[in-house]
Amino acid sequence: MNKLLLLLILIVSVSLPPASNALAQDTPDTTTLVYLCKIDKMIAAPLWRSVKKSFDEADSLNADYMLIHMNTYGGQVDIADSIRTLILNYRIPVMVYIDNQAISAGALISMAADSIYMRPGGSIGAATVVDQTGQKMPDKYQSFMRGMMRATAEAHGKKAVVKDGDTTWVWHRDPEIAQAMVDPSVVIEGIVDTGQVLTLTTLEAVKYGFCEGEASTIDEALAHAGIEEYTLRELRLTSVDKTIMFLVHPVVSGILIMLIIGGLYFELQSPGIGFPLAASIIAALLYFAPLYLEGMAENWHLVVFIIGIILLMVEIFALPGFGVTGVLGIIGIVTGLVFVMIDKIVFRFGPSGDGIKEVITAFSVVSISMLASFLLSLWLSRKLFSPNRLFGSLALETAENRSEGYVSFDTEKQQSLIGKTGTAHTVLRPSGKILIDGDVYPAVAETGFITKGSAIVVRREEQGQLYVIEAGKTE
Repeated sequence: MNKLLLLLILIVSVSLPPASNALAQDTPDTTTLVYLCKIDKMIAAPLWRSVKKSFDEADSLNADYMLIHMNTYGGQVDIADSIRTLILNYRIPVMVYIDNQAISAGALISMAADSIYMRPGGSIGAATVVDQTGQKMPDKYQSFMRGMMRATAEAHGKKAVVKDGDTTWVWHRDPEIAQAMVDPSVVIEGIVDTGQVLTLTTLEAVKYGFCEGEASTIDEALAHAGIEEYTLRELRLTSVDKTIMFLVHPVVSGILIMLIIGGLYFELQSPGIGFPLAASIIAALLYFAPLYLEGMAENWHLVVFIIGIILLMVEIFALPGFGVTGVLGIIGIVTGLVFVMIDKIVFRFGPSGDGIKEVITAFSVVSISMLASFLLSLWLSRKLFSPNRLFGSLALETAENRSEGYVSFDTEKQQSLIGKTGTAHTVLRPSGKILIDGDVYPAVAETGFITKGSAIVVRREEQGQLYVIEAGKTE
């Protein structure tokens, strides 16, 4: 009995965790978890992906604070608006440490945070909306930005200030100051005069309530916020994340557009389906898939592009010649490529001169990519595949002449078909296949195109190639 009791005690002791481990599990971790998100480059599509992943990972880790390390001169307004909205609706406090600059869209994002800390010599503001050339956009765009800046400042509400025993309520961040960062017509006595877009230095931002404190390092910023003991975590991008961010880079997108357009062009120059079309399709997938997954490509962009591809395929393989269907197909393809490049803010205001200007700019990029792909293909073909070049051995330089006995077909049978009639077994555009006495032969239409099923006459044979015309027609 004693042996059985000892055995049970041994089994139970082995199955239970050590007392120290059990105590460690029951004792909550008192270290504050701060998640670090970097916004230190142009605010564009690749950055939006990393910011979203950072906020999602902070959620999964139950972080106590989100800290944004900011140093940017701005970027796309629609991406900045998405980040601003994400911050305003986030469940935990968000802090921003401005390491030198938070200009334009960076100022909008910073103002959405619960607290802002700035490096000495830093600046925040200058949020006027400009185009790609740096020119100021019309007032309707400025009005949109003014509204966002003001609404973001107002979202933080008011705070109580006690002075001489009296309590007054003032804005945590003054909406008028936020608006002055966009609108040069706003006048705030002692802060900004008319005709100037407001940019605040670190000391000015602290003085006017736009910054909670000055800090030379992230450690100092967290100390200002009352966070002494903390664990800092940061996003580690996977290979998939890096690949997607690489593909949505503007330069890479331009190269993919060149492959799409160049592949379609060369496919039109050769019969059947070959490598150019495959390269074009792969480039299209690499171009649209990351943008669509990240929410930057709309459904209608893909629909227009796919319809364009379908129309072009119908023109190539079902219809003779090159007409309206092919033209509409090319228009659909180019339209899909163009409009996915346009800032979504443009569509909020309807048609306008500036919206048209941005469309023309995007169209120019696609057109230049088209021309560049064609010229680059010609240059590469000469440089790489000509004799004595890197891939010169891949090109066939020798000729197997008929006089030397090289024959790959029955010349007598081919010549016996001259003058015979038959039918077009496939569309001849100009090459295709014909049917004579139950046998199928490759052939080329001497003039124009011949539709499938049309009666044909063999006119001549040259180097094993049959040349035909449509019966009843003469050259």
